Amino acid sequence: MEKEKVLISACLIGLNCKYSGGNNKNEKLIELMREKDLVPICPEQLGGLSTPRPSAERKENKVITKEGMDVTKEYKKGAQEVLNLAKKLNIKKAILKSRSPSCGVNKIYDGTFTNNLTDGDGVTAELLKENDIELISSDEYL
Repeated sequence: MEKEKVLISACLIGLNCKYSGGNNKNEKLIELMREKDLVPICPEQLGGLSTPRPSAERKENKVITKEGMDVTKEYKKGAQEVLNLAKKLNIKKAILKSRSPSCGVNKIYDGTFTNNLTDGDGVTAELLKENDIELISSDEYL
């Protein structure tokens, strides 16, 4: 029987694509590869941003780096690429990195770069949710 395909933020399975150049490796999620066919994605890279890259936060409908550069276009492009992949592979579920301006589910940093959280989704999470893809925050695997 074929395993269920699930999108996953690539940083969560140890790929060095985090803004700092590192990762957010989570052993529980690596274990999940035994049961599910995990498809790693990094919306920031798919949107054309480099690794490492300046940290960014979402403020309303924009994504701004700590230095004040607007990277909304790249985040939206990456989100669309992830959605295209999900549709091509008929994926209905995604495990996304919590609090990220791309992948955050239900809570993201508020755009002030002061570690304050606010209600909301990252750009990719929002687009996937609008397209009826079930979202699971990485916080559920702590």
